[in-house]
Amino acid sequence: MTNDAEIVLDAQSIAKSFDRHVVLHDMSLSVARGELVAIIGPSGCGKSTFLRCLNLLEVPDAGTLRIEDVTVARDHRGGWSREDERQAHFLRAHVGMVFQSFNLFPHRTVLENVMLAPRTVKRIAAQEAERTARELLAKVGLSHVMERYPLTLSGGQQQRAAIARAMAMRPAVMLYDEPTSALDPELAEEVLQVMRALDDEGMTQIVVTHDMRFARAASDRVLYVEGGHIIEEGDPDLMFANPHDAKTRRFLRTLL
Repeated sequence: MTNDAEIVLDAQSIAKSFDRHVVLHDMSLSVARGELVAIIGPSGCGKSTFLRCLNLLEVPDAGTLRIEDVTVARDHRGGWSREDERQAHFLRAHVGMVFQSFNLFPHRTVLENVMLAPRTVKRIAAQEAERTARELLAKVGLSHVMERYPLTLSGGQQQRAAIARAMAMRPAVMLYDEPTSALDPELAEEVLQVMRALDDEGMTQIVVTHDMRFARAASDRVLYVEGGHIIEEGDPDLMFANPHDAKTRRFLRTLL
């Protein structure tokens, strides 16, 4: 990331605890427009919690988060006011989120799933929402199943539909929490191809993943997280070939 790159997401000194157990310690991340950042680390290290803090699904105990022109600041002494929630609502409107479980509405068709948020949240007219949904489903290779219900699709197809649904809100940043961990390798590759295509189009993306092959081949930058700290970050090839920190080396050695 160059110094003059446009920063789309800037998270500074994010901290989070649950029942006095500190999960995130003063974690900071700035992401440039069009960058694909992979976050790796052992299970329970805090990477998914950090991702959820980036769109305020989990409200940090402390830190500052800015996405596009919306900023939410927290400190350990402050509560969560109505104005904070209003700012959080504006911030979330800039973020698309894709989960490990697909979270599609089973009683709605794939097309209806993709149309729903623009219609209900942004009050987009039905004709425009349908046109956009059809374009996005074509982009992720699902034109032929858009009138079907989610449970009739493969896992890979459901996850691609979930990506199209998130994209329908025209987010500035896409966040993915282990998007392929529930899929076999062939179906996972379908999803990863969509993410690569979005990267080629300039979409800003942050992905928490255990897929080291994808993290190395597709990302612009890799963060290694352990114990709620960002231990190391850098160019994927350099990180995987010659990590600086002993913790990173130990983790990668067990997987590679």
